[in-house]
Amino acid sequence: MSKLLENGTAALKSVRTGDTIMVGGFGLIGAPLTLIDALTEKDVKDLTIISNNLGEKGKGLGILLGQKKIKKGIGSYFTSNRDVGDAYRRGEIKLELLPQGTLSESIRAGGAGIGGYYTKTGVGTELAKNKEEREINGELYIFEPAIRANVALIRAWKADTLGNLVYYKTARNFNPVMATAADVVIAEVDKIVEPGELSPEEIVTPHLFVDGILLATKILTNEGVVTHG
Repeated sequence: MSKLLENGTAALKSVRTGDTIMVGGFGLIGAPLTLIDALTEKDVKDLTIISNNLGEKGKGLGILLGQKKIKKGIGSYFTSNRDVGDAYRRGEIKLELLPQGTLSESIRAGGAGIGGYYTKTGVGTELAKNKEEREINGELYIFEPAIRANVALIRAWKADTLGNLVYYKTARNFNPVMATAADVVIAEVDKIVEPGELSPEEIVTPHLFVDGILLATKILTNEGVVTHG
């Protein structure tokens, strides 16, 4: 059965006020810019956004931040957008900072059905404050809970109509792991092909994880974000 969605409105029909949403990308690279654009037009608020960062000033998730639709951000590199720090100082947004590997592993744990894990990363720092500590083999670890979301908005290069996904180089980043850790997963892609046209060896995210696919109309180029289609 085809999972192709007609437009951004149809893609985001399951998003509600107060939802927790994972958004793929490292900066704007591998970010689902078409889906983010649709989210800026949807009447929702008080969102918790799980993403490496919150876009850039006036771009990607940075637009959503400017609309004051984000209640909380969970990520590892907020300083790529100075508006995030300004909003935090004004008390307009809550932030939870995680080391980048911890962010990725916590999402992976959420997708794997693991409740959490112990790590040495962050021990003895402010990031360990109020977290459970345990000594294992003579070394101190802190407990990190798994992370899941109501919805994941991800970016891939190619998909077949069933929802099998192929990624492009570093644009892959957080997208595959996020595809496993949300109740609803929507993928934005550059190309859509028929079942059987993708080699099983190149498929990274199987279609069972994907609820819908949308053809991208917002593309990141050397000149910036452009619209096509």
